[in-house]
Amino acid sequence: MPKLAVIINGRPGAGKDFLCDAVVGQGRALKVSSIDPILGIASREFGWDGIKDAKGRKLLSGLKRVSAEYNDLPNRCVLRAYEDFLQSEAEVLFVHIREEDQIEAFKAAAGNCVTLLIRRPGTDGTAGNASDDGVEGIRYDYIFTNDKPPEQAGELFQNFIGELLSRHA
Repeated sequence: MPKLAVIINGRPGAGKDFLCDAVVGQGRALKVSSIDPILGIASREFGWDGIKDAKGRKLLSGLKRVSAEYNDLPNRCVLRAYEDFLQSEAEVLFVHIREEDQIEAFKAAAGNCVTLLIRRPGTDGTAGNASDDGVEGIRYDYIFTNDKPPEQAGELFQNFIGELLSRHA
């Protein structure tokens, strides 16, 4: 069965989760985020309330950077998910990673993968943290512009991922 890991990135509010969920909902894909192991730490140890406002995003970005430097926790998490994906029936694994060094580390360790930037008009500007603010400075294999109403965007993205799968798997 053809398999493809899609490293997905984009500014806050670009619609990454919505678009990925459109494909996951078809039963063909899984998703994981390198921030997943940090969320529990942030709420349990720092009292983070789960709101991804500027203050919350800065906390998550800082904790992620420190944990990546200390023991590579974010990348270990997504690589475990990648190994599980290889044993699954899914064709696509969406891997949410913001930082360029962590994207490169995942690409080096994983097999068949591409990078994808999701752009959405009106989501420019700074977010106040290195992870979100560095998104546009990375080179990507593909760019998908999310500029349609949700029902159209989901279908267009499903088709786009189908094309990527046929091209790379």
